[in-house]
Amino acid sequence: MKRLALFAALAFASSVAFANSCPKEMKAIDAALPKAKLSASQMSEVKKLRAEGETHHKAGKHADSMASLNKAKAILKIK
Repeated sequence: MKRLALFAALAFASSVAFANSCPKEMKAIDAALPKAKLSASQMSEVKKLRAEGETHHKAGKHADSMASLNKAKAILKIK
């Protein structure tokens, strides 16, 4: 029973951590976009992934949000 409670607490804590990271990642993408040297298709893809990330964040799907945002950051070559 203690293990189950610990697992539940850790699962909740990790989702809260993801929830707090999403806005930080969106801000980093927003800051990098104006000075990014990307093709039109890459720029379009980054904007699409950033929007998906925000949509997932608002829906409470923080792992999905981080996945989309990390793809956008990879295209932008930012950490």
